[in-house]
Amino acid sequence: MNSSEFDRRFDDGESIIEVLDVTAARRQRLEQKRVNVDFPIWMVEQLDQEANRLGVTRQSIIKVWLAERLERPKSTSHQ
Repeated sequence: MNSSEFDRRFDDGESIIEVLDVTAARRQRLEQKRVNVDFPIWMVEQLDQEANRLGVTRQSIIKVWLAERLERPKSTSHQ
């Protein structure tokens, strides 16, 4: 299939998945990297309580909270 046919099918809302090779597809900047972090016991206990309350894993709550913090607009002034 040439690029014009591919574009036409995509624009018409037709499925193009059968012509794509997704075996090597990657989502940029979303690949996983394992890191080890040591937390005080009181912090782990509070993380577990909050994770249980929300019905998620400890790892999930840590990821969400870190992502929220990292996505905040960076302030140029330090108060």
